[in-house]
Amino acid sequence: MALVHRRNNPRFPRQQEAEHRINERIRVPEVRLVGDNVEVGVYSIDAARKIAAELELDLVEISPNAAPPVCRVVEYKKFLYEKKRKEKEMKANSKQNEIKEIRFTPGTDDHDFDFKAKHAEKFLQDGNKVKAYVQFKGRAIMFKDRGELLLLKFAERLAESGSLESMPKMEGRRMLAMFAPKPVKKKEVKDKPAKA
Repeated sequence: MALVHRRNNPRFPRQQEAEHRINERIRVPEVRLVGDNVEVGVYSIDAARKIAAELELDLVEISPNAAPPVCRVVEYKKFLYEKKRKEKEMKANSKQNEIKEIRFTPGTDDHDFDFKAKHAEKFLQDGNKVKAYVQFKGRAIMFKDRGELLLLKFAERLAESGSLESMPKMEGRRMLAMFAPKPVKKKEVKDKPAKA
């Protein structure tokens, strides 16, 4: 009978290692202790564990490379939740705006134009830039004026949601125009009259 190696066997998923060392997994002689209802200072590891146990909380190593390592007395699940929430907020705040592309041909019909304009309006309202271009294939390059008119009509249609950054210009066999979202105006809060 062949031996089954647990390490690479999908039937035995590898246990996920904790993100931080907690309680008995902290193996240093002393730690700097921080947290609510705790006197900040340097304690022996046993004294720090005892304080955490008395408060019915966990001892969590938050800065292992400090000398001595910094540990917080906190409920570990709550600590992880707060950390993930902060990371999510930071990620949302640093969200990079994308550039969405809308493609036309010189012969784009009205229905197709309206459909693409609605998409562009949504992209702009979501805070993304829109790159609209007319693609000229073969002999269609003769209709540059149609392409320019189409992009200017598109700019007129998007006037409420976005602004044209530059006039349509040719790049190879494409005529491009960039649109930026209009800044969102915060609703003004009217002061309520004070009660007499």
